[in-house]
Amino acid sequence: EKRLEEEKRLEEEKRLEEEKRYKIGNLEVMTEDLGKMNWDDAMKACADLGDGWRLPTKDELNLLYENKKKIRAFYKIFYWSSTEGGGIDRAWTQYFGDGYQAYNSKYIDLYFRAVRPIE
Repeated sequence: EKRLEEEKRLEEEKRLEEEKRYKIGNLEVMTEDLGKMNWDDAMKACADLGDGWRLPTKDELNLLYENKKKIRAFYKIFYWSSTEGGGIDRAWTQYFGDGYQAYNSKYIDLYFRAVRPIE
């Protein structure tokens, strides 16, 4: 009986974990923001999750924007991408109000969402 209870508990934990993710194309996307940080800290926070989690590229971030209603919980704010551009201290971002992409200073704090490839 204890074994059955443990199996049920593990199944419930797995189900709850899967609810925090969404699959789109060849990406698995977290359905919640991981906070607001500068670019380097956001890159590290995603990598620290392990299992291939990372910031989305500029193009992947646009895919998330195009599917934001399906993925849920995106706000009308700028999000980080992993794509650098506009100089060594800048990276591409996307505004989830209208889809506008621009590069911003890596030193400002912006929100971010982790993704990983689906094998």
